[in-house]
Amino acid sequence: MPESLHGARLDKAVAELVPELSRARVRRAIELGVVRVNGRRLPKGGVVSRGDVVRIDVASVADTPAAPTPDATLHVLLETPQVVVVDKPPGQPTAPIRPAEKGTLVNALLGRYPELVPKDADSFIGHSSREPGVIHRLDTETSGAVVVARTAEAFETLKAALKEGRLDKRYLLVCSSEGLPDEGTIEYPLTNHPKDQRRVYACVHPRDVMRYEPRPAATRYRVLRRAGAWALVEARVGKALRHQIRAHFAAIGHPLAGDELYGGPVIRALGRHALHAARVTWSGGGGVEAFDVEVQLPKDMATLLESHE
Repeated sequence: MPESLHGARLDKAVAELVPELSRARVRRAIELGVVRVNGRRLPKGGVVSRGDVVRIDVASVADTPAAPTPDATLHVLLETPQVVVVDKPPGQPTAPIRPAEKGTLVNALLGRYPELVPKDADSFIGHSSREPGVIHRLDTETSGAVVVARTAEAFETLKAALKEGRLDKRYLLVCSSEGLPDEGTIEYPLTNHPKDQRRVYACVHPRDVMRYEPRPAATRYRVLRRAGAWALVEARVGKALRHQIRAHFAAIGHPLAGDELYGGPVIRALGRHALHAARVTWSGGGGVEAFDVEVQLPKDMATLLESHE
């Protein structure tokens, strides 16, 4: 590691050392563990020092276009010439992480909508050829609505709307009811966890804000229903950061049911964390027609509540 990068964050150092990699590919490489510092994995917010030896397997994060999977199951909620909104089941990744990965939502989308199929690694709609058209991702175990643009113009319109908080997204979650106010706003800024790259870290204390320079994040919520020990909660965010809702509710002592990563109780009958993207609304403009799409509460979350009423 050159002297000029002493004390730099790992992701910034790799981007400087390997300029042909996009920032997204650098982040993906670190998340996959194919970046090693002195033979060890570090989170992307980890700091490098002079003399460190950094190795990266560039081939593992090549921007290989996702492959179509014709006839794959796809639950379409809305289809217009500009946009499609689909219901992603829990357990299905939104997009492939590794080259040639199959079984993701994107593979199914490409099998249904050929206009989304990347022409090559440098010609595609959206952020990358690995996730063409996808406006926002959901965690693998999160279910619900995903918005996909079918044209480059629609993508730019909705990407800007998401960034500015004009794409209204609402989530349903189940967490512990005891001590949870009927409504509130959680405003802890978030950063990558300093010790566990699988998680994000809610900076509750001012010293954490000074140390980590986290990104601001706000989650508004209201309790819709209480069922014994559980509460069904609607949460609203602007541009949701990675794991924002999960980390925020854990930070106030109410981790999601089944969310073991953030300290939630193990729910064998659920088999995942209880989070569902239930509604997405766009008021229209920029060449994209208005839409308001709702996805009913999935059976596994509904059953959890019903069993405690």
